[in-house]
Order: sequence, then structure tokens, then C-alpha cells
Amino acid sequence: MKFEKWQALGNDYVIVEAAELPFELTAPRVAKLCAGHFGIHADGVLLLSPPTRAGFVADLRIFNPDGSEAELSGNGAREAIMYLRHRGWTATDTFSIETVAGEIRPTITGPTTCRVDMGRAKLTSKDLPGGPPDGAGTLTADGREWRFQHVSIGNPQCAIRVASEAELAALDLPAIGPAIEHDARFPNRTNVSWYAELAPDRIRARIFERGVGETLSSGTGATGAAVAHVLRGGGEDGRVTVLLDGGELDVEVAEDLHVNLTGWAVPVFAGVLSDDFLKELHATE
Repeated sequence: MKFEKWQALGNDYVIVEAAELPFELTAPRVAKLCAGHFGIHADGVLLLSPPTRAGFVADLRIFNPDGSEAELSGNGAREAIMYLRHRGWTATDTFSIETVAGEIRPTITGPTTCRVDMGRAKLTSKDLPGGPPDGAGTLTADGREWRFQHVSIGNPQCAIRVASEAELAALDLPAIGPAIEHDARFPNRTNVSWYAELAPDRIRARIFERGVGETLSSGTGATGAAVAHVLRGGGEDGRVTVLLDGGELDVEVAEDLHVNLTGWAVPVFAGVLSDDFLKELHATE
């Protein structure tokens, strides 16, 4: 089974084409593939299949390292987008991909970069049932009350503003994150981003991803933080640069909350799974 490993701001995924799979990609098999030391070691798996609808280049499914399926990933989507271009699935600069969250429409902007039309962010969704129209709320985790902004950008985001970059750096995300991810008001769990303003058009963010834990970066997490920042009056004409542990992403938030995300993605290596590991995966239900 052939695969490639790509990364975007340190967020790394195994990319597999459906035609290469000798079995169904179940949650336990995904977990084995992503495992450190015993597997490929990755933040998830991107599964690419021929499109089921006319006008699309491919169907994309995104799996977290615990085997759960994600609706969308900004970094993962860019890796899949650049892979599709590099591997000849399309020769055009602008095209469409189908995801669980719906259509995403990227534009290739350079050898390693693209801009992704992420659609319109929403402040109410099924992921915060009964939430207020503005998506704002409070919750308690690690003995502290946190004010949050719910943002749905294909997947659920919980953005939390802190007062300073120093406070952000001091947060113990592994201690705080799980309680927020699994808070009862989020029936599908939630991703969490904490952010601090560095300048009106620049924020620093740290990300705790659903099913992953703290990560070097997250495209949708950066988007959630940028939308929350713009809702509080930040951004220069809706443009926000988000500084993450793995690098920078540029987010454009229109007045109607339509979002474009720009960043890079690059290949790390290509490989073939050994026969022994394939047997182990076959034996995994």
C-alpha cells in the first residue's frame, strides 16, 4: 500500500488514495497507521477518492489519529489540495473538492501555497444546540471560568481570548482542553483555540484539537480564533494573521463571515507499508 506523508505548519497527515487501500479504513486501522513508534506517526489520515459528483476533482475524508472522522481540517485540506495538484489529479488553479462538511474551493497561489474558500462561518449550529444567536457563552474547566465564542466552520470551534501573550504561553492545555472538548453543551465535542491579540490584525493562538490534543497548528482552529477576533472589532478589513506554534496562516473574514484561508503545505516522504504491517492491519477490525 503506497502512501505519502505531508505537513502544513507541523500538522502532519498520511495521504492515501482509495485505490491503494486493500481494506476498509476503520477507526482502529487509522489509529494504528497514525501511532508513534509502531506506525507512521501522524496527526491523521487523508483519504482521497475519485469524485462522486460532476464538477469535483476528488472526494476527501479526514480522520483524526484516534480514528474518529473530522468534518474538515484547514491544514489537512491544503495538504490534500497540493497533493492533488502535484499528482496530476487536476491541472487547473481553481477547483472543487467534496468533504463531509461540503464543498471547499481552493485556488493554487504558488508552488507550495493555496487559498481555500472555507465557506461562511456560523455562530449557531447543531454542535451547540440551544446556543445564543451570537454563539457566545461561558464554561468552567480546570477550576476557572472561560468566556468562549462558538464558531462553526465545517467543524465546531470554541475560541477563547486571553489578556496577553504571556498568559497564553502559561496555559496548561493538556489539563484544560479535555474538559472543554467534552463539555456537555458540545454533543459532538469541540476543537478549542486560545488566542491573544498582538496587533489589531495579528493574533497568537494555541490549539487543542478534538481527538488529537494540543497541536502545532490547525487551519480551522486558526479560522475560529480569527473570526472571534474580528467579531470583537479586530482585523484590518477583516484580515487577520494568526501566529501558531508551527507558523503563520492568513485568514480573511468578510462582513457576512465568509472565510478564506491561505497557507502552505509540503510533502515529507512517500512510502510503502510492509507486508507484515499490512497483515497486522488486516487482522485489526
